[in-house]
Amino acid sequence: MNHIDIETQQLKTELVEMWRLVVHQMKAALLVLAEFDKSKIESIQNTEKQVNELELKMDKACENIFALHNPVAGDLRLVLAMLRINTSLERIGDAAADVAKFVKKAGTFDFAPLLQSTQTLLMFEEANELLADVLDSFETENAALALSIFKRDQTLNAMYKTARAIIIEEIKGDPQHVEDYLDLLTIIRKLERSGDQCKSIAEEIIFFVEAKVLKHNEEKYKGSSN
Repeated sequence: MNHIDIETQQLKTELVEMWRLVVHQMKAALLVLAEFDKSKIESIQNTEKQVNELELKMDKACENIFALHNPVAGDLRLVLAMLRINTSLERIGDAAADVAKFVKKAGTFDFAPLLQSTQTLLMFEEANELLADVLDSFETENAALALSIFKRDQTLNAMYKTARAIIIEEIKGDPQHVEDYLDLLTIIRKLERSGDQCKSIAEEIIFFVEAKVLKHNEEKYKGSSN
């Protein structure tokens, strides 16, 4: 192995480490939301700090590879992809931290019926499955699995639209709790955005594996397999 191969492999290892932390963070956030268990909030916040530190470390490592090795072809695609994936992972980690903040802030309002009617927990599970599958796709360089993320993200988008409509109707019938409803809507929106970040990650995987650029080309998403 030459120097750039060694450094990119090390970078991939560190990115996967960060990825697994974000997966853990999102799973923990789902449990906190499902159970409204405030005792687990601190753990999510501590993981968030680790993820942020790793993001900065990854950024610096990618910059060093560009500066020292001037990568080309496959090496260039890989480093660019990891740099962008790094940013997406940090944003998904932010979403998990925001869920923890939401639960911490929540007062006496009973969110349980609303979580059920909006299928928020099911939406959360789907977002977590997308995150796990794009990790699998990255580790195995499976472009077909990455491509399947696009259609599944559309499902998440549809769930968000339905949940949003339900919350709007709840606000009309119970305006005195509008802040509670809007706080939950913000969390649901962040879950939808987590799906978008997984789709962005899938784009990067296809970019470095197959040298194809799918960003902003929705026609190439249509008809992708499950």
